Amino acid sequence: MARTGIAFSLSCPTMKFGFYTPNFGFCGDARVLSELAFDAEQAGWDGFFIWDHLQFEEPTADPWIALTAMAMRTERIVLGPLVTPVPRRHITKLAREVITLDHLSGGRVVLGVGAGYPHLPDYTAFGDDGDASLRAAKLDEALDVLAALWAGAPVNHHGTHYRVECDAFEPPLQRPRVPVWVAATWPSKKPLRRAARWDGVVTTGPYGLEVEPDDLSSMRSYISQQRSTATDFDIIAFGRTAGPSDTATVQRCAEAGATWWIDYIYTADNTLDATRARIRQGPPRR
Repeated sequence: MARTGIAFSLSCPTMKFGFYTPNFGFCGDARVLSELAFDAEQAGWDGFFIWDHLQFEEPTADPWIALTAMAMRTERIVLGPLVTPVPRRHITKLAREVITLDHLSGGRVVLGVGAGYPHLPDYTAFGDDGDASLRAAKLDEALDVLAALWAGAPVNHHGTHYRVECDAFEPPLQRPRVPVWVAATWPSKKPLRRAARWDGVVTTGPYGLEVEPDDLSSMRSYISQQRSTATDFDIIAFGRTAGPSDTATVQRCAEAGATWWIDYIYTADNTLDATRARIRQGPPRR
């Protein structure tokens, strides 16, 4: 099964388009999210992605159950969490969830990962350690463990934060593994170096999701210096467009190196009907 990523090159890449919703509020229902994913596929979007929170607003949907429902209603689009805070996850449970969803969807899963935001109530409120250095160290080790668990071979890992001894898991359909996109907030360099080891970077700015095209270009240049190969790397840019013809910022991001444009909504300043209507309009391709 081929990867979902786009080759990383110095030329302007072919842009893909996704839609991004929370997993809470009026999107805190797996049925609703599956319907929106179906609408997105019918309207020509390339991917549909959701947040991963335990508690933000009520109601709140478990992202993996929601992604399962979304996979059952779709046939083509890429699905995944943007992003799952890996240090608060049981690593072998996460590996198994990703494998199962990858098989269920026919190889359409991307795993977005990050260290998590400890200031949010669904992180430290449930006993997870908020220390930034510890979370970063756990994330780095966890990604290596995930790759080992997906490789289809026995795992014998004795690390600082994880101990895993098990027979081989059935590997995902996608080879050599499910693509891993790593969250990085500009201008921090360590998350960019982490992302360069994997398959993509989920870009965010210091004050929100959106990153200026000039900063995207800087992130792209820095990552290219860290990578030993020039293929299979995605740069994910977020923004909000009014419809298919609202392409000016999208084009600037594409020229800066973004391979995915992802429209997003917040439930606090939107409605389900407005969200569904925007999805059905289709991506800003023209």
